[in-house]
Amino acid sequence: MGGEGEDGGGDRGTDGDQEVGIATKTRAKPKKPSQFKVLMLNDDYTPMEFVVMVLKRFFNMDLEQATRVMLHVHQKGVGVCGIFPYEIAETKVNQVMDFARQNQHPLQCTLEKA
Repeated sequence: MGGEGEDGGGDRGTDGDQEVGIATKTRAKPKKPSQFKVLMLNDDYTPMEFVVMVLKRFFNMDLEQATRVMLHVHQKGVGVCGIFPYEIAETKVNQVMDFARQNQHPLQCTLEKA
């Protein structure tokens, strides 16, 4: 029985080398992280100026672009603020929601897979 254990150990070492070889081949194509849309939802209470300020502050938009997105949200009920990897999108949603609450606005922001 003792001899079989030693042989088994030797086989494992060989298998390990093969696995390393396989891993390096599959690593050639890195997977692009999934992208998520940050969406702003319209409401009848949040001032348009506040929405423009949020878009400028958290999404680095200039006044013209922020105004365009704000009007789109106002007219269509929802608008895309930007597309980001999940962690960044989630952070931006939380930042917008926290900032809106601090300023007593019911502004809603969410994310969905792009």
